[in-house]
Amino acid sequence: MASEMQRYDTNEDDEEMGMDVKEEDDEDDDDEEKNAAMHAMAGFDGVHGSSSNSRFQHHQQYQEQPTPGGSRRCRPVEEKERTKLRERQRRAITAKILAGLRRHGNYNLRVRADINDVIAALAREADLKKTQLWCSFFKYLQGTGTAGGTSTTMVTSLSPHIPTQHTPPAALKSMTSGFQNTVDQSAYQMKSVFVPSSSPYDSSSTARSQTSAIVADGQVTQNDPFLVGCVDSIDKQVIDMHTKLQERDFAGTHYIPVYVMLPLGVINMKSELVDADGLVKQLRMLKSINVDGVMVDCWWGIVEANVPQEYNWNGYKRLFQVVREHKLKIKVMMSFHECGGNIGDDVCIPLPHWVSEIGRSNPDIYFTDRAGRRNPECLSWGIDKERVLKGRTAVEVYFDYMRSFRVGFDEFFEDGIISMVEVGLGPCGELRYPSNPVKHGWRYPGVGEFQCYDQYLLKSLNKAAEARGHSFWARAPDNAGSYNSRPQETGFFCDGGDYDGYYGRFFLNWYSQVLVDHADRVLSLAKLAFDGTCIAAKLSGIHWWYKTAGHAAELTAGFYNPSNRDGYVVIAAMLKKHGAALNFKCAEMSMLEQAVDFSEALGDPEGLAWQVLNAAWDVSLPVCSENALLCHDRGGYNCLLEKAKPFNDPDGKHIFAFTYLRLSPLLMDGQNYMEFERFVKRMHGEAVLDFQS
Repeated sequence: MASEMQRYDTNEDDEEMGMDVKEEDDEDDDDEEKNAAMHAMAGFDGVHGSSSNSRFQHHQQYQEQPTPGGSRRCRPVEEKERTKLRERQRRAITAKILAGLRRHGNYNLRVRADINDVIAALAREADLKKTQLWCSFFKYLQGTGTAGGTSTTMVTSLSPHIPTQHTPPAALKSMTSGFQNTVDQSAYQMKSVFVPSSSPYDSSSTARSQTSAIVADGQVTQNDPFLVGCVDSIDKQVIDMHTKLQERDFAGTHYIPVYVMLPLGVINMKSELVDADGLVKQLRMLKSINVDGVMVDCWWGIVEANVPQEYNWNGYKRLFQVVREHKLKIKVMMSFHECGGNIGDDVCIPLPHWVSEIGRSNPDIYFTDRAGRRNPECLSWGIDKERVLKGRTAVEVYFDYMRSFRVGFDEFFEDGIISMVEVGLGPCGELRYPSNPVKHGWRYPGVGEFQCYDQYLLKSLNKAAEARGHSFWARAPDNAGSYNSRPQETGFFCDGGDYDGYYGRFFLNWYSQVLVDHADRVLSLAKLAFDGTCIAAKLSGIHWWYKTAGHAAELTAGFYNPSNRDGYVVIAAMLKKHGAALNFKCAEMSMLEQAVDFSEALGDPEGLAWQVLNAAWDVSLPVCSENALLCHDRGGYNCLLEKAKPFNDPDGKHIFAFTYLRLSPLLMDGQNYMEFERFVKRMHGEAVLDFQS
């Protein structure tokens, strides 16, 4: 037994469990001797009335069953030993799983914990009674259908309240198959799988799940920069779980406008419209299924490419005319970042050439990490009020660009063709620090690094420290690890780490306030430039390490959102001040996907989405959304619909508009086009003919 437990590298908790396993093994040996003695007595007396004697009789019949040759079949000693060995291995693995839950899942489990104790802990976390959680989970599983169209019943003996069946469903098979993975992954999966789902989904028999858009045959496809290396292999039974659920009827619900994002390279570097004839055909198809409009990036690196304040809008004017001819609306993105370098970027559009020239002589205009590496994806917020761009500040450059667009496209604003302007506020156009750049070696689920080492942000930090009266705090943390560190590997982000100390709270408050102040300055000028038009800001969903106390990945991205502080309330209040809408692009990720893809990082995209949405809705802020992952199937569309129109919300909350990522020949092809048409109808609150209740 000692050699078996050594194979699993036990710690103190595991040693306690190992002792229990040994005691149980000894008890099993004693039980076998007692059973043999009682069996002999039962055979002598001929009495089998009790339930225990009935079991012994069954055991005797099993061991003494005549074989075809006429001799008795007896279980060999080697088979008994193999059975004991397998049982000991199973118990040792269980010991490791429960120890991992206690260590990393923050569950206070007793030494002799079993699966019912795990369920009880989950119920306490969800503020539900144990029986309520089980009922929700079983109701969800009973709604799934087998390949033959019959319903799948929940089969387990884990709870005394549930009747025992014989064949476990695929869902439970997929859970137990994960025991061969590492202890941490198994623990995280158990913590996140048993969550009652409030959204029923469905997909056609030929459709692929939404998760298959990012994972196919064990490979991660290049659709989102945050999903690089997040998974090596997946049990497809878990992926299929959310695609077989029943779908809701959205007929008569709120009308949500649907926009389709145009290709990144629809305008080339010469500011010319690319493939006008092909675009016309695609726009005609979109209009035929009542899509409301399109979304287009207006790239700073194209329009103001060579000389400051010389703007070339020719290609965009031609594009907007084509869109207007098809009676579609336009959602515009003021893109002050570069395109290329992120996964999914199929073109390269750098910052303006004249800005790059300034950057060669003054690289501090870019965000800088601890090692001094510059990130030319966007300008540092430290120069928002520094006249380092040919006599202008960064904020003045942004305002001049937006004002030029407003004047040059006045007719489209007056006609209502341009319905919304989204203002780029950082990398990928999102309000966040570039804390996880792939070009610098970051891979999911690393915590990232603080990006405040350019001279302008360091000067701001020094002023804040002096104003606080602690000038020695004018530094960034030196124990926050590197891009690919895990929270527990650092002294700053670990449980009880420096992030929650006096210096840590000072630094994080300053770091996040720089983010809010930048958005405040730019949006105030955007409101002035686009007076009378809805403006919006995009917020990314940094969901990994969300279930830890420190929320390390969010902290390096500028969201001061540890478990004891709501970091999104301040952002929502700032957006409300300017009458801006919030575009959140993590909302379609579900807990089922998180159980498969994000478990190793204790990520919770579902929990993060609801925190952000509630922060916005609490101040009556309009919320837009877009899918972060490619989606062409019914299961994925149903997931998007559930997030757009929450189920049974007493206040009838729903998103303001939805942008689909992205227009491509694949979207316009056959079955994909039909599924997208069906999705648009349901977003509009229309009935569909092939609805399945």
